[in-house]
Amino acid sequence: MKLIIAIVQDKDSNRLSNLFIQADVRATKLSTTGGFLKSGNTTFMIGVEDQRVEEILELIKDSSRTRKQFMTPPVNLDASMDSSAAYPIEVQVGGATVFVLPIDAFHQF
Repeated sequence: MKLIIAIVQDKDSNRLSNLFIQADVRATKLSTTGGFLKSGNTTFMIGVEDQRVEEILELIKDSSRTRKQFMTPPVNLDASMDSSAAYPIEVQVGGATVFVLPIDAFHQF
């Protein structure tokens, strides 16, 4: 067995959750917060048999899209900095960060 931990942007979580239901994939859904943009994320924890790992990775890949977003960097009070540093910059967000870990034991009570 494997444990899949998938961190996706909140905008993609409902679509992914629906795909999991259609594919009969049981997942635990946790609300999390990203560190870089401090934006909402959803973390899915999925315990699955080895032969279904690729199928689930494809579901995650198909539902988690990257997109561009503008953000304003924090203001730096250093006078030597160029004044353009406070203008919004375009960054890429979304997609998925996925960890696949081996499971030594699985119990359901």
